[in-house]
Amino acid sequence: MNKLLLYLKNFDWILFFAALLLIFFGLAEIYSVALSKDSIDFLNFKKQIFFIIIGLSAMFSLAFIDYYNLKSFSNYLYIGGVVLLISVLFLGTEAKGTRGWFDVGIFRIQPVEFTKIILIIYLAKYFSNNSIKVNPIKHLLISGTGTGILGFLVVMQPDFGSALLLFFLWGALVVLSGFEKKYIFSIAMLLLIIFASGWLFFFKEYQKDRILTFLHPSGNLSEDWNITQSIIAVGSGQLLGRGIGFGTQSQHKFLPEAQTDFVFAVIAEELGFVGVSFVIFFFAVIFYRILKIIPEINNDFGIYVALGILVLLFIEMFINIGMNMGILPVVGISLPLVSYGGSSIISSLMLIGIVESVIIRAKINY
Repeated sequence: MNKLLLYLKNFDWILFFAALLLIFFGLAEIYSVALSKDSIDFLNFKKQIFFIIIGLSAMFSLAFIDYYNLKSFSNYLYIGGVVLLISVLFLGTEAKGTRGWFDVGIFRIQPVEFTKIILIIYLAKYFSNNSIKVNPIKHLLISGTGTGILGFLVVMQPDFGSALLLFFLWGALVVLSGFEKKYIFSIAMLLLIIFASGWLFFFKEYQKDRILTFLHPSGNLSEDWNITQSIIAVGSGQLLGRGIGFGTQSQHKFLPEAQTDFVFAVIAEELGFVGVSFVIFFFAVIFYRILKIIPEINNDFGIYVALGILVLLFIEMFINIGMNMGILPVVGISLPLVSYGGSSIISSLMLIGIVESVIIRAKINY
């Protein structure tokens, strides 16, 4: 009991409540989108609450377990991630051209969301166990190959957006690890080669259309419909928004994927500039609280875990908001803690739980 009280005392409640408030923003807009259906159906809203309860349970469990134990299990977790990604290619359900989900009753599990966590743990262990100053090319090849295997399996679904996210995560940790600039330049070239290979051999036509639409948004109305409607929604919210349930784009079904990929546009339309400012502020609070604790972490593994979580959440937020504002191509990345989706919300809360574990043990010099 004394240990539990000590953990609760050192739990970062500011970070937790920032995450919780982002969840409330998401719930409000999922509720709003439900109102736009011909026959009002709150099934997704209820399912999201169920997912949040599971996610919060996982978050507190991970927060009170020593995160350092994850280092010992990283190889098993990695193998489990590979098995899941292979299994979903053969046993998964296809939706919108992507075979990336397992059907479990009325729920769907998306393995790639949990693969992101596994990759953070894998890379944190590798970089904390090896000195990058000694044979840096070897370390780039080994860590890159580990990332590449997961990325390749995700591309095969095909989910190129999530695959790029895995490579961006690896690239960011390579940069933060202190590799020389020539190696970082090589990684940038590698990512360009991967992109070119994907365009030639792996991209579906609709994925190519998304990128071409981003580069030439006025080329074809049928192809840039998503981005156009999202930009209209963001702009029409103005300062205070139209109010929850009164967004023209979302309520009249002009905006596709309103509760997943384009939930930020719904927030902008219904809650205005003030609403999205709060969303960005709460994300900033989370990033600040993670950055603040890094100097106090007494082991490299914990530092890399915290940095990996920070990088992943930031990239996902940046890409999703960029998609919604038309400054990045649509690649199907959800807004962490906000977008609808069981795997997304549970994995995001698991990330918060792991970083809380890092914070607790940094504060008590565990």
